[in-house]
Amino acid sequence: MISIHSDKLPRILKNRKHLEERLNVKITNKGREVFINGKPEDEYIAEKVIEALNYGFEFKEAMLIKEEDFVLEIISIKDFTRRNDLIRIRARIIGKQGKAKKTLNELTKCFFQVKDNEVAILGDPEHIYNAQEAIKLIIKGSKHANVYKYLERNQPKLVIDLGLK
Repeated sequence: MISIHSDKLPRILKNRKHLEERLNVKITNKGREVFINGKPEDEYIAEKVIEALNYGFEFKEAMLIKEEDFVLEIISIKDFTRRNDLIRIRARIIGKQGKAKKTLNELTKCFFQVKDNEVAILGDPEHIYNAQEAIKLIIKGSKHANVYKYLERNQPKLVIDLGLK
């Protein structure tokens, strides 16, 4: 049994039936604590899905962890800067009217959410590294154009399996 503290409890309780059916676990709560009960591998995946929901990802995006083997990575902004104006750094990541975040979504094929002093990245393992590097560059103060250029140059190579082995 895994226990998770949830800030967005109504969101999880609203989707409890769907979560239980798709993840093969039993979800209960006591106050702000959410308890997950099931097979260990199902509990692990359910924990990651609920963690994604807590960071603000939509239900469809969070379920990609189970269905398409996506990975959830969390980057702490404080780990990469000594500056005290964290509000400004969060604003740089989000951009004017969400434009920077949307551009990062398109270039990295990952989903981003900014919560408190952390950035959550949900994406395919092949694309996560570039997404992490882009966020680190923005936190350290690189210009957005330079970050986008870096992402365009460093796209992962598409591997085509012809089944010849």
